[in-house]
Amino acid sequence: MSRGRLPAVLVLPALVGLAFLVLPLVGLLLRTPWAELPTRLFSTGVGEALQLSLLCASLATVVCVVLGVPLAWVLARGELPGRRLIRALVTVPLVLPPVVGGVALLLVLGRRGPVGELLDSWFGVSLPFTTAGVVVAEAFVAMPFLVISVEGALRAADPRIEEAAATLGASRWLTFRRVTLPSVMPGVVAGTVLCWARALGEFGATITFAGNFPGETTTMPLAVYLALESDPQAAIVLSVVLLAVSVAVLASLRDRWVGG
Repeated sequence: MSRGRLPAVLVLPALVGLAFLVLPLVGLLLRTPWAELPTRLFSTGVGEALQLSLLCASLATVVCVVLGVPLAWVLARGELPGRRLIRALVTVPLVLPPVVGGVALLLVLGRRGPVGELLDSWFGVSLPFTTAGVVVAEAFVAMPFLVISVEGALRAADPRIEEAAATLGASRWLTFRRVTLPSVMPGVVAGTVLCWARALGEFGATITFAGNFPGETTTMPLAVYLALESDPQAAIVLSVVLLAVSVAVLASLRDRWVGG
């Protein structure tokens, strides 16, 4: 089939599909109160939700990088029994409904959960319905994006470079820090950006595990949900902010995910 000639039977559903995806976003932009946008962004409710979302998403991303990069390295380089099963378990949060993830976190990290009870009795720490709980919930749903991206980069990297470094006397930690990590840095950056964007937009696990307390656990997605009933204009403003973040993420990763 010629590249310039498209079968008519495919053009119509393609256009309908494009309209289905694009028209809601266009409608959101058309209904945005652009003149009031700066004022609403710095209003008390919107400003608190925006600041809390940026803080929690950034902290969750740090947690994901610290834990996810070593996990990706183990999956890509380690000879572990049941590695396929471990990889499947790591990717479960990608397909698991976020609300179910929040329930699972609550059952394990709640005050009556096996881990949460120990944290409460030993350290006096209670994660549910706190800002720290928001960070935990966002990290839980966002970490697989980082792990998959970094593991893919590690598998694509040439292991002979690491072997050469080892023959020159470099320790495993030095090889990882000076050879492996720089070679997969584009994958780490891409995974980090995707992880941060996913954490910023998390709703289900957050509201289930951390609740919805203004100034403490009410992030932007939760604020959008609440504002739809009382202040639709504020909901539109917050939605536009989240849309802008999504577009910025796609633009920054266009060569990796879109350019192809």
